[in-house]
Amino acid sequence: MRIPSNLLPEGFHDALPPYAEAASRLERDVLDTLASHGYARVTPPLAEYEDGLTERMQGASRSDLMRFVDPISQRTLALRPDMTMQIGRIATTSLADRPRPLRLSYSGQVLKLRSGQLQPERSRLQIGAELIGSDSVIAASEIVSVAIEALERAGVTGITVDFTLPDLIDILAAGPLPLNAAQIAEVRNELDMKDAGGLAAIGANGYLPLIEATGPFDEAMERLQAFDTNGLLDSRLDGLAKIADSIRGKASLTLDPTERHGFEYQNWLGFTLYADTFIGALGRGGSYEIMRPDGDTENAVGFSLYPNPLIDAGFGTKKWDQIFLPIGHDPAAAAKLREAGWRTVAALSDNDQAAALGCSHILNGNQPEPL
Repeated sequence: MRIPSNLLPEGFHDALPPYAEAASRLERDVLDTLASHGYARVTPPLAEYEDGLTERMQGASRSDLMRFVDPISQRTLALRPDMTMQIGRIATTSLADRPRPLRLSYSGQVLKLRSGQLQPERSRLQIGAELIGSDSVIAASEIVSVAIEALERAGVTGITVDFTLPDLIDILAAGPLPLNAAQIAEVRNELDMKDAGGLAAIGANGYLPLIEATGPFDEAMERLQAFDTNGLLDSRLDGLAKIADSIRGKASLTLDPTERHGFEYQNWLGFTLYADTFIGALGRGGSYEIMRPDGDTENAVGFSLYPNPLIDAGFGTKKWDQIFLPIGHDPAAAAKLREAGWRTVAALSDNDQAAALGCSHILNGNQPEPL
């Protein structure tokens, strides 16, 4: 059976008016917010050599890469599924000599090999910021605050920040609640499902209190502090509390200390951004390490936004006054209207109709006249 040539592959779609323009406006609003805080924009390429890309993926699924052979080098290339790793490469190579902390922003399309039920698109817009050279409480507080401000600039209200501690299980497993590698995977899986019975069944009763340490931030933090009887988590919990205090009043705060989805390469801090009326996350961020070419590492903290749901919901759209210019109109009058913020649509023949072309006014002499 021949597939029609005008069909797009599964997970891809055209951006049509007014959504394409809305996407550009929303992207610009977010990037302007990042620039106002000193984040300089970089633009990495869509494709890189597969081996170089996978070396920096740090836990991200390598099976999610779309690959092809470069006809010039005959090496395998891969299309980026995420831009964060590319920013790390730029920071440790081309910008290695720039003073730290280094603030970078970015925006572009990322491509996944497969789609999911909640996110059927395989190509989506990613916008983000990375603060490289520090993962301190002050640096993390700045990143979380800037992420909230960027969403607000895009028109989002009812924002919730859900914090997590990505390396919590590793710390406990290496200390007071020992687990081997296989057991760690099992415990994480049961905690992800919030399955108390499952934890008990595999003999991980010591981790049961972590299920209760989930929910509104202050109550969950109290439970987590009560769980940490030996003070092993003191520095992390103190830092997390300070970050939360820095954004109180800007967003609702929740805590899920064992959440791991989307935080495979973060270390001491992770956070997810949600908003009222939207299903699923609008963005994620946290602290992580970047591998330098000399084998050493560099601390960083950042976030990525995935604004496609906002664009689909109409965020970034703007209603324009659009005026029809009949055949023989005054070009100078039309130019003045454009300078004043009007959009003009010029007739190409006497058959063109103002209303059919989406105009609300028609130019009569040198004045706009409502239809």
